[in-house]
Amino acid sequence: MALGLLRRRRSRPGAAPDLSLPLPAGAGAYGCEVVDPMGQPLGGAEVTVTALDSHRVAAHGTTDPYGLFMAALPPGSYSVMVAAEGLTPARSNVDVVAGAALPPGRVTLLPARQLELPPPGTWLFDPPHTAIRFIAKHVGMAHVHGRFTRFTGGIHIMPDMGESRVSVRIDAASITTGNKTRDNHLRSADFLDVEHYPYIDFTSTRFVYRGGSRWTLNGTLTMHGTSRSVGLDTTYLGTVNGGYEQELRCAALAKAELHREDFTLNWRSMLARGIAVVGPTVQLELDVQAMYRTAETPTPPE
Repeated sequence: MALGLLRRRRSRPGAAPDLSLPLPAGAGAYGCEVVDPMGQPLGGAEVTVTALDSHRVAAHGTTDPYGLFMAALPPGSYSVMVAAEGLTPARSNVDVVAGAALPPGRVTLLPARQLELPPPGTWLFDPPHTAIRFIAKHVGMAHVHGRFTRFTGGIHIMPDMGESRVSVRIDAASITTGNKTRDNHLRSADFLDVEHYPYIDFTSTRFVYRGGSRWTLNGTLTMHGTSRSVGLDTTYLGTVNGGYEQELRCAALAKAELHREDFTLNWRSMLARGIAVVGPTVQLELDVQAMYRTAETPTPPE
């Protein structure tokens, strides 16, 4: 159970702060001060404390505006991971003893290593190694996982990465969730209406750098006859020579949350308890591999 800081005593400049809080019977405590590469307090850093024996998360939270975090924990050995956007995560192991609060340690997060960006040019999606997936809430608690199996797309990398472009065209009828009846309903006029709107299109407008290997890919998504601006939270995974004929490849993972009603996908049915059969949001994920296009670029197999 993560607990907020209940009391912070003054400490001399540059020294770790003296933190304390009332401890439940039989518990110990772990605390840390997180700072950025310049040594300044880093608020909002994520701290995850995991028990080494069970591998279960025992505490999870974010640092306060002063970069401080504390949690009361059962005695035992733990792994602590501290992470923040654009910085390299830090890991350490700690032993928590009943009735004792560990002296808070200072954790300095260093800049994340920036991967070399893809060379300028045209990169084509490799469908056998690319997945377009989605997750939707079902009956208020479970989730339906699905994907689209037919699509085309590519990336045009510019010398200025921010000016690069991505385009994707998805065959809406290729939606599959592993249930034929449900898939036919999703293709019907109640949802995607693939007879009148056979394609789902995304065209980017700009890449925005977020630090480390993270970017936001801004663009326009057109689905069900409606176009909306969306931002894809994108993690660039690097480049490598490999594949069919050792061609140059790049990879990225992009995610977004979509609201069905933004695209006039308004079908709703309620259970007797007033719970919607289908939730209002859909989590979209694109796991992409793209091949650098040259005269020798192989054609992916069907």
